[in-house]
Amino acid sequence: MQEPQITVTIKLFAAYQEACGVPEMEMAFPVGTAVAAVADRLIANHPQLAQWRELTRFGINLQFVDPATLLQNGDEVVLIPPVSGG
Repeated sequence: MQEPQITVTIKLFAAYQEACGVPEMEMAFPVGTAVAAVADRLIANHPQLAQWRELTRFGINLQFVDPATLLQNGDEVVLIPPVSGG
């Protein structure tokens, strides 16, 4: 029996957008998945993003959240790596 899945929309910026080649995507995860797993999956697919793992901030539905925050079906997730410049 398959675990129930949720679908979230991922908004990508800076290094994440460059690596993935798109500004946003949808991903499915098992119910009970933390938002940090979004970055883990992107890094697994694009190892050059590993340098940003510890520096990335997470947002869900326009609110900054802790990496342990659980995803809900239909959430809009934002991954914000550090940006350079003044």
